Amino acid sequence: MSETLTPTSTDYFSAVQAAIADALGIDEAEAVPEATLLGQLGAESIDLLDILFRIERTTKVKITVADIAALLQGGIPDEEFGDENEVVNDTGLTHLEKVLPQFDRSQLSEPLTAEGVLGLFTVQNLTDLLTERAAAQHTA
Repeated sequence: MSETLTPTSTDYFSAVQAAIADALGIDEAEAVPEATLLGQLGAESIDLLDILFRIERTTKVKITVADIAALLQGGIPDEEFGDENEVVNDTGLTHLEKVLPQFDRSQLSEPLTAEGVLGLFTVQNLTDLLTERAAAQHTA
């Protein structure tokens, strides 16, 4: 009887790295775990869609931009996540610290806006999300 293994983050990092490199036209070595997709790697929203499509094609696991947004906002209503100026408040910052291990609000030099939240998303965050989705798909 063959045993099926649960996918791990290591299994998917190379797929994420390759998808990012191909979509952005960069060397795979630049897509290090701590690099932010929209900031340091220069991805734009259309690139993010391309990356997610490439990941799905190679891993058979679908992740959407809405999945990333849901992770980042955690189901917290907009009015509870930020203020009327779209500045992320304490509730939102606390949630981000839970879901983005690298995020440290004490390092913010200016208020974090709702638009800036996606800029915090790293290669490792995408790998972790993919691993989580693959494991859920595996057990379904």
